[in-house]
Amino acid sequence: MTNTTVEPDEAARLRNEVVDQLLADGTISSPEIEAAMRKVPRHAFTPDTPLDRAYDTYTAVITKTDRHGVQLSSVSAPQIQAMMLEQARVRPGMRVLEIGSGGLNAAYLAELVGEDGEVVTVDIDPVVTGRASRLLEEHGYDQVRVVTADAAEPVVAGEFDVVMVTAGAWDIAPAWTAQLGDGGRLVVPLRMRGLTRSVAFTHITGEHGSYLESESALICGFVPMQGSTAHREELLLVGGTPEIGLKFDDGLPADPHRLDNAVTAARHEQWTGVTVGLQELIDTLQMAMAISLPGFCTMAVDEDLDTGLVAPTNRRFALAVVEDDTFAYLVTRRTADNRHVEYGVHALGPHAEQLADQTADVLRAWHATRRGGPGPVIRVYPAGTPDDRITADRVIDKVHSRISLSWPPA
Repeated sequence: MTNTTVEPDEAARLRNEVVDQLLADGTISSPEIEAAMRKVPRHAFTPDTPLDRAYDTYTAVITKTDRHGVQLSSVSAPQIQAMMLEQARVRPGMRVLEIGSGGLNAAYLAELVGEDGEVVTVDIDPVVTGRASRLLEEHGYDQVRVVTADAAEPVVAGEFDVVMVTAGAWDIAPAWTAQLGDGGRLVVPLRMRGLTRSVAFTHITGEHGSYLESESALICGFVPMQGSTAHREELLLVGGTPEIGLKFDDGLPADPHRLDNAVTAARHEQWTGVTVGLQELIDTLQMAMAISLPGFCTMAVDEDLDTGLVAPTNRRFALAVVEDDTFAYLVTRRTADNRHVEYGVHALGPHAEQLADQTADVLRAWHATRRGGPGPVIRVYPAGTPDDRITADRVIDKVHSRISLSWPPA
């Protein structure tokens, strides 16, 4: 059954099931967001998509790919949309700018701001904005203003109460902050050292200028941003072959060829004694590695070329670290009760044992002081902000911003 032949009662039933599920798992807590997601017909904004896929609670609908199959545009999963709407705290009468269009999220925002509010949705792709304009008008949301532009530059006059970015961002464009009033909120899927979090920032004006400070940061995944702020990870092929790829978000090591011979020695393996439940969130563990290990990266193994030189638990994504001529990565194994996994470290290279010890120490420190606690506070300062104005456990320099990660007191 496609959306062109759907029965309205069936669509409403599935839509209500999705909202009920999001209420039960705690994603939705606001009655206003509940009402908006029950009202707006999600399937109408994902035409030619089977109804069961349109109303899959935790799966996005891909709406455009390039000739290589790379995803360019999507309608986010209901769980992600509800999560970000909760982070945004949109209220009646607000002025909201959405960066990354599609139509559906703009319809939710229009419901939340009401007749006295304003929603502007911007996308760089005229195919996307054309589709969004048509669908919004067809379903009674013609008050939403749709703009085709690169939102890295200001495109609409005036300040906004909320700027919501619905495409994966590597950097924070100055225009986004410039269009926020003091106390305004920016909600953005921000990539930091290869890890993406949907971050709800508050815009703060201080003695030395303005900056953004996080209120919440939640794991998510998004189609990457296009345009002038687009940024791709750099890939280091270990030993020069495509079997093992290390992905770096902020530039390759100074001398990547130092790793060429790392896989010629036997693999060093050790187990940490740190165990986690099968459903336990490890977002703070990921951030602990990204903050504590200067050479943090992620690793992927080509399944068609895998010779067993490395043995990650997930060949598509493993947390990893490089130090000079050696690299290491995390692995897991099931415990005897089959309800937990234990973390271990594999390392290859001349200093494998030392790097494995260093990585294992980070895991044990996380377990002792950060596990189950809040994640780091994320602050965004303009590029060029002096070091003495930034207090942080890790600073990540981007093109337009300096992003600081600071653990709250343990």
